[in-house]
Amino acid sequence: MIAYTMLGTNDKEKAFAFYDSLFEGTDIKRLFKTPLGGQFYGKVPGQPMLCITSPYDEGEACFGNGTMVALQFEDTADIDRLHAKALEIGGKDEGEPGWRAPEVFYGAYFRDLDGNKLCVCKMNMGG
Repeated sequence: MIAYTMLGTNDKEKAFAFYDSLFEGTDIKRLFKTPLGGQFYGKVPGQPMLCITSPYDEGEACFGNGTMVALQFEDTADIDRLHAKALEIGGKDEGEPGWRAPEVFYGAYFRDLDGNKLCVCKMNMGG
């Protein structure tokens, strides 16, 4: 159902460097730029993507209280590594990696350089 999610930034180059570094070693990569210089990240176009960009109205980017983007991974080791990497490159911890619902949901939470909250998680919903 979701095609892409956008997160605002006040410094595109710093934000791109953050996400390039965060996704290094995963199958997520830069896909294409927007006409206004935003950057889409994902596995391939046509699957859910994440766009990092300045606001269209040219106002200040700010995060939403209660807003979060969750990115799914298949391996808890990837989640642990991504959470550690996010903190290493300037992100802020919002919740250490761990099982939130035993054997169903494993996640870790952090904020990017602009304060956007992200979750990296694994969901075992099929049994």
